[in-house]
Order: sequence, then C-alpha cells, then structure tokens
Amino acid sequence: MTQPRILPGVSYPRGTFYDGKGVNFSLFSARAARVQVCLFDKNGRNEVRVDLPACTDEIFHGYIPGLKPGQLYGYRVHGPYAPEKGHRFNPHKLLLDPYAKLLTGALTAHPSMLGYKAGTKKADLSFNAADSAPFVPKCVVVDTNGFDWKKIAKPRLSWDSQVIYEAHLKGFTARNPDVDKALRGTFAGMAAPKVVAYLKSLQISSVELLPVAAFMTNGVLQERKLTNYWGYDPVTFMAPHAPYLANPASVNEIKEMVRVFHEAGIEVILDVVYNHTGEGNQLGETICYRGIDNASYYRLDKDNARYYEDTTGCGGALNFAHPRVIQLATDALRYWAENIQVDGFRFDLATTLGRDENTKYAQNAGLLAAIHQDPSLKHLKLIAEPWDLGEEGYQLGSFRPGWAEWNDKFRNTVRRLWKGDHGVAGDFAYRLTGSADVYQTSGRKPWESVNFITAHDGFTLWDLVSYNRKHNDLNREHNKDGSDYNLSWNGGVEGPTKNAAVLRGRELRARGMMASLLLSFGTPMIESGDEVLHSGAGNNNRYVQDNALSWFEWKKTTPAGRRMLDLVRRLMTIRRTYSVMDSPDFFDADICAWYRPDGMKMESSDWAEYVRAISCLLKCKNNNLFFIFNAFSEPIKWALPNAQPWRLILETTGALQSGECLTETEVPAWCVMVFVQ
Repeated sequence: MTQPRILPGVSYPRGTFYDGKGVNFSLFSARAARVQVCLFDKNGRNEVRVDLPACTDEIFHGYIPGLKPGQLYGYRVHGPYAPEKGHRFNPHKLLLDPYAKLLTGALTAHPSMLGYKAGTKKADLSFNAADSAPFVPKCVVVDTNGFDWKKIAKPRLSWDSQVIYEAHLKGFTARNPDVDKALRGTFAGMAAPKVVAYLKSLQISSVELLPVAAFMTNGVLQERKLTNYWGYDPVTFMAPHAPYLANPASVNEIKEMVRVFHEAGIEVILDVVYNHTGEGNQLGETICYRGIDNASYYRLDKDNARYYEDTTGCGGALNFAHPRVIQLATDALRYWAENIQVDGFRFDLATTLGRDENTKYAQNAGLLAAIHQDPSLKHLKLIAEPWDLGEEGYQLGSFRPGWAEWNDKFRNTVRRLWKGDHGVAGDFAYRLTGSADVYQTSGRKPWESVNFITAHDGFTLWDLVSYNRKHNDLNREHNKDGSDYNLSWNGGVEGPTKNAAVLRGRELRARGMMASLLLSFGTPMIESGDEVLHSGAGNNNRYVQDNALSWFEWKKTTPAGRRMLDLVRRLMTIRRTYSVMDSPDFFDADICAWYRPDGMKMESSDWAEYVRAISCLLKCKNNNLFFIFNAFSEPIKWALPNAQPWRLILETTGALQSGECLTETEVPAWCVMVFVQ
C-alpha cells in the first residue's frame, strides 16, 4: 500500500463518511497529542499510517481522496501513559472506531491488547509495547445509504397492545431445521419465513433481541475455555456482532430482517448496553475508548484515577457526565432508529445512564435528558432496567413518564404466589392490575410496567418449578455466580424426575404463572423458550453457555411443552379479543372488584385470610370478565358473582371444558380460570 494524500476534511459527522469521492475520518479525543488513521489491505495485514492533520474542538479529522467503502481501518492514538492520572494512551494498540458501522470479525482477547505487561509487579502501571494490530478486527468503511425499504414503514404499535418476546438472535435459530444451516444464528436466519410465521402465531407485538452490537470475549472467559454468549460486553455501539452476519460484508442484512418483521406487523426492540464496555477495569484490554481518551470516556475514582467507578459489576462505568460520551450514545441510538429502522431499545442497568457528576441518579441527568428531547428517539419504545449495583441503584418507578421499566416486583410476587408463599394476595392484586402503587402516584400508566416472570438472566420458567437452587457448575465459577434469590420450588424433587405427580404439579404451576403474566395489565414479556417449557438444567446464569442449555429447541419439545404452547396461544387470543387488559389507565373500584370464594366482595380483613387464592371482576364496555387464581395445592369451591351464569373461556388444568355456563364451580388446584358474561 502506498502513502495516500490526506486533506484536513471536516470534524462532523463523527466516524467515517463516504461522499462519493473519498472518505472523511473524525475522532474525538480531548487529551491526545496525535491521532493516526491506519489503513489496511483487504487481508488486514499490510498497514499504512496517516496522521489526521486537523483538530477542531477536540475532534481530530482528515479526508483521504479516492478511498471507497470496504476500506479497512483502525486508529493509533498518541498521548501520555500515566494510569495514576487516568491516562492510558498507547500507540502500539490498534483501536476500534467508536463510530464504526462494520467490523471484519469477532473480537477475542489477546495478551497484545493489554496496555501493560501482565504478570509484572507494576501491573497496569507498566507499559506494553507489543503491537496488537494482528489480533484486532479492523473497522470497515460503510456507505449506509441506498437500501430499498419497499415502502414498508414501521408498525408504530401503541404501548397498550404490546406483548414482548425476549430472544437471543443466535440461540433462537441455531437449531431450527426450517432455516438453512448457513443462515442459522444470523440476522438472515431470524428473517426466515417459518421463523417469522412462528412468531406471528404467538401473536406477540415485539421481539426484543439480546445485544447484537459488536461484543468481545475477554481473557478471563478464554482461560476458562468459554465464550461470551449473551453479548453484554460491547466494544462498539453501531457495528453489529460480526458472527451474526451471514454476509460479513453487508449491514443491509440487518435492515432486511427489520423490513421482514415490519411487513409481518412485528416491531424490533434492541437490548443495548451503554453502562459499561468490554474493556473492563484497569486490568482489561485496550481496544477502543481506553486508548482514545480514558479520562473522558470512563468514570474514574475521584481519589485515585488509576481505578474506575464501577456501578455495573463489570469493571467500570461510562461517563455520561461528559457531553461527547452522551453524543456517542445518542448518535448510536439514532443510527439504529433511523438507518436500521428499529422500533425501540431496552437499556441494560439503566440507572447508570442517569447518574450525574456526583454519581447520584437523577431523572433528567445527562443521557436520559438527551434522549427525552431528541425528536428521533423520544417516541420510540424506551425500556429501562431500573437498577444497577451502585449506591441507591434501585430506581423502579423513578424513570420519567414515557419510559417503561422491567418490574421485578411483578416477577417476585408471581413467583412467590405460585411457589406457595403466604400473605402475597394483596401484592399480587397490585401486580396483576398494573402496579398502581409503583406508577400511578407519579402520573404514569399501566403499560409502563413491563411484567415478566423470567428473562435471559435467571431460571427458565420450567426450571423455576424444577429446582430449589442454582446449578451453574458448567460456568466454571464453582457455582458462585448467578443469583441465590430465585423464589423457586421444585415440587419435592430437585431437577429431572419420572415422578408423574411431581411433573404434573410442576406443569400446572408453570401454566398458572404463564396465565398470570398474559392476563396481567401492563406490558407482558415472555422469555423465548418458556412457551415450550425449555429447561436450562438449573443454570440461572447461562451467559457463557452457547449451546443447548440456551438455544431454542425446535424439535424435541415435551408433551407438556406442546400443551404450554397451545395455552400461550389461547391466552394471547383472550388478551387480544378482550382488550380491556390493554387499558391505558388504572382501574377504579367501579371497574375492578375483588371477590371471595363465597361470591361476596372482599373486605379489608379478607386479604390476610385468602392468601393464595384470589379473584376479580372487570366491568368492560361490552363484556364483563371474571378471573380466578388458585395457587393452592387443593381445589376450592367458588361461587361466581351476581348469581348469574358465566361462560368459561379458559381453565389452565384441562379439568373443565371451555364454553360451559356456570354460577359456581370447583376451581382445581394450581389453576387459573377466566369467565365472560
């Protein structure tokens, strides 16, 4: 490769921009002394380094005529190496562009990526001059324009109609026999006709994909011969994870998947990780932000800048008190929303995103305020995981109106009820009707409660009823990882069993929990695989299990799993038919009333007595609905209200046939019943 001519170019837009005649490069660094763009041949081996000739407002930039899309590149950034002062510049490390739209391959850790010499007494205070370029994926110049959307627009579904399906892009299609082997585990595989048809058959409104932006497998996992499966260690926020592309040279594959989903009326929500990066703590790799401007991108310890403030448990937190870091995150969100046309985002450990200069959470801090005022973002589906590991990190109910939140109170209450805990009926009533105690006082709506029983992190639904404790030995952390607070009950036997009574009890409790979820007011979220009772073999932290413990099983579904799938579809039909469950407002006493088994309305004193069985009547415009939830191990006689016949439309145990008209009934053990009048 020959040394190219370079012109000053412009500082905006950030990243690379192809104008038809050449490529502009733009990189922020407040403390760098010199920035080199490194151009590579198509094999990523031969390198030519070119100094960016201009710097405007801490943005280094330059324009190289004649370069085209497909050009491989990276950066080397020169500056002080003084970890004790927060500076970790090392020009021997090839750095990824934070604004890269495409990478050449997956990123796995290598000793050369460390900015220091591992194993020395000085640790990260030492300096490592090994060149990391041979082991770092290269960024690819991309022309993001020109995709044909075929006039297919975003569905723009209302929040009131949302039922979210959380899925892993690879795991969902890795074993699907109806997807070409070459496409399994990719965006193209996710868009396969029979995959989309299956999702439509569930009647869900949105698919929420676990992280799809480029992420890395760090050195610790490599030593354990494991890989990062979930993807919660991002290295760039706009480039897709390269192994998820069947065509590694084109980001249009993602757009094609989104277009197919939109044509089917399904929205796409991305799980995004902006609270930390895959670079980890001071002993992690130098692959991007750390080498570009460590003190700007990360929150550093105020007493010793060598170390990082860690509110995530992942080594360090991004610094959203800095305007350029906020700009990076909002630019990334806009890219996915405008160029890729996704419909929303779920923000991992979102409390960190709202921490101000003093690390306190504030509803209008930094990134959260920027998103709220951004015309391209504020009308998207925005979902917060409303906690992190820092001080006062639990912020359920504290995000501003317009944001939905993962509601762990719903999760915990439903689990407790169906495992047999006493004294949760009153709390269950709140959770079932949208958690008014959490949201109504702050002027928010029921749909802002994302109701879930399971998610990627934790037991599957079947494991909730099959295990009393976690079994995470395959993660090679001596079973110390993952939560010990599972609120699960195995029914008397730990794990797999042939005991028919235990298996039947497990199935009924799982069906009761699924019915509680899909009949709840708010926004239900189903974890992929729960609808067929997938088991993770008791592993409640499968973040490194890129195998059958995590993958969706398409062909080996058990009879109980097939019955659950049928139940989910029936529940979704009820939810869609009787749209009262999509009410935009909380119910008052004239619309929602609670009843005892004798058919009389509940009094205040009754809530302590009827601890594991509860019923409610909803007065709707066209039809009244009556729900009974019996989490006891024994049947209960129940008089239906108003002494008038009610038509049974759902009974989760199969003991009674739908369509019967009744004035009273015996509610089977571990059963949910729904009547219409």
